[in-house]
Amino acid sequence: MSRDTSFYYSFLVLPPRKRRAIVAVWDFCRAVDDAVDEVPVRAGRVPRPSTSSGRPELAEGRSGPAADPLAVWRAELDFCYFGPGPRTTQGKALLPHICEFNLPREPFDELIDGVAMDLAHARYPTFEALAEYCRRVASTVGLICIEIFGYRDPATRAYAVNLGMALQLTNIIRDVAADLRQGRMYLPLEDLVRFGVTEEALRTGHVTQPVRELLRFECVRARDYYLRAAADLPAVDAGSLMAAEIMGGIYFEILQRIERAGYDVFRRRIRVPRPYRALIALRIWARTILRRPRASGLAPSPGSRAPSPEPRATGPEPRAPNPDLEP
Repeated sequence: MSRDTSFYYSFLVLPPRKRRAIVAVWDFCRAVDDAVDEVPVRAGRVPRPSTSSGRPELAEGRSGPAADPLAVWRAELDFCYFGPGPRTTQGKALLPHICEFNLPREPFDELIDGVAMDLAHARYPTFEALAEYCRRVASTVGLICIEIFGYRDPATRAYAVNLGMALQLTNIIRDVAADLRQGRMYLPLEDLVRFGVTEEALRTGHVTQPVRELLRFECVRARDYYLRAAADLPAVDAGSLMAAEIMGGIYFEILQRIERAGYDVFRRRIRVPRPYRALIALRIWARTILRRPRASGLAPSPGSRAPSPEPRATGPEPRAPNPDLEP
């Protein structure tokens, strides 16, 4: 895995066996996503969504047998879970970790279903419709990862879902310009209508006052999911979920940099420099270690699924959302 990915430093805090498992999951999910990204958008075929329905509108926007790449990966999951054995490099790397960590298949299937939503070149009339997409392509990955990280409290699943939502919403805001260049648009249409912004206005790349207010609103929504994740993280599982907290810390810094840039996500891609990503990881690691109980009887044996109890959750500490911008 490249050090240029925002996840690299979060994985460094994991023991080798868990790091190998997470990288295998990451590589499999990336391959599924790349299979869809490689299907080109045909010029001149622009979807015309309607806001009369809360569901994403499907439109003709991609050429070629769009379902074929995902059919390959659905079959690969069959091979992993039911035999005779995976055929791809990613499937072969994933298989031993499915067995070791008892990884459920359902989140993988949900992920592929979410990626399939991109094949139809969808627009999302409402946030409710977009949230379904986000849960499928991001929260599912979190639900897989916590099985590898280890957890005691079932409430950790809610943490994984909300953190996945926060990360994906941050991605959507940061990548507005790049997605538009590829013929995609993930911001809910109802939000564009609310702030008087058109897709054409976003394509110009000018941060007008309506565009700024729109993106500020989207950032507030993302912040709310970081807050939800922080509230949902059980203290008993905070130590084992340090890698997830580092992911959240790095992505929350991306969100803050978007805000500090005046919501200008058009001139350049907002990034966190590599040294600062390392600093965030170190800070969260140190904070978590320092907050661990000193009593020797509380620590699990090496490699145990259950983590040491923690007095409270760690990770990004976002400011409270502005109620004036709440939907």
